[in-house]
Amino acid sequence: MKNLDINSLSLKELKKLKNEIETAIVSFEKRRKDEARAKLEEHAREMGFSLNELVGGPAARKRAPAKAKYANPANPSETWTGRGRKPRWAQAALAAGKSLDDLAI
Repeated sequence: MKNLDINSLSLKELKKLKNEIETAIVSFEKRRKDEARAKLEEHAREMGFSLNELVGGPAARKRAPAKAKYANPANPSETWTGRGRKPRWAQAALAAGKSLDDLAI
């Protein structure tokens, strides 16, 4: 490490140095965590487990996309699952006196 006289630096240079140090610290910590995780995953794999199985990590939540329940009578390719905001075509049909049952697939 080279000798650096921080007392001779300007405020701009000190702030730049501070940012570089903070970036280096974050990078160093990330590398160390990545190395530790890789070693743990390797060891768990050798024992026939995944790291998530051992530490109780969150299980991947898989949910199938919702099926369409309603279709636009004027254009059947426009569908709606019944979740979230009503599409404009559904709002217009309801305003015209139709019910959701009339739009059901």
